[in-house]
Amino acid sequence: MKEQRRFYNCRLSEKLLYTAFLLLISIGYLMALVYLYTSHEGHDSKPGLSIEDIVDTYYGNRSGSRLEAAIRGPMAGYIQQTEDRDQIVAWLKLGSPELGYRTVVRPILERSCLQCHSPASGLKVPDLSTYQGIQTVAEVDTGESLHTLMKLSHIHLFGIGLVALGIGLIFRLASVGEGLKACLMLLPFVAIFADILAWFLTKSDPFYAYTVITAGVLLGAAWAGQILISLYQLWFIKAPENNSFN
Repeated sequence: MKEQRRFYNCRLSEKLLYTAFLLLISIGYLMALVYLYTSHEGHDSKPGLSIEDIVDTYYGNRSGSRLEAAIRGPMAGYIQQTEDRDQIVAWLKLGSPELGYRTVVRPILERSCLQCHSPASGLKVPDLSTYQGIQTVAEVDTGESLHTLMKLSHIHLFGIGLVALGIGLIFRLASVGEGLKACLMLLPFVAIFADILAWFLTKSDPFYAYTVITAGVLLGAAWAGQILISLYQLWFIKAPENNSFN
């Protein structure tokens, strides 16, 4: 019976190819974690990433508006003066009257936001340059829309699924127990599906935000296991003395 190929059977060119791919994916994943942290943290007006931040992203802050959630969270850095943010929030609490928009809110937006949030920018972002435009984000915040979740879902399912396949195809050469190997190779696909399903469930019930966190942790742990084991065995595990290159 022909011996299965393992990392110690790989030629140098294969080892370099696999190593480059795994290192590049590792860096990309770390950058994705930083992006997720900076995108979601602060939604609850507190430093750091918390379960409330995840809830606010998908379920929404239903005691406030999308605009309030944005200027207290991911957009807070663009309105650096706390007084300016507080004035906008106070205007929202008053029912966002048109007079207050013209006299108080628009001057703040002109200094900090209208470079992007106006038709002249050409960006697909809410138009804050008119009272009618800002009303679309002054409504109660119900989290990401179903349309946005559908768009993000198919991108993540295709993209992350292919990454999981690439890592798994390399990891299949590892010398570990078949049970552990199967678990580590299958777990990312299960975690991806559970994570994205939890986005939609969290929009209806905040409890499922815990599933989002759990699935993300499992995905990261499974990938870390596959990548670290693969890199170690690629360069530090030698072929048995009776093994010959096939």
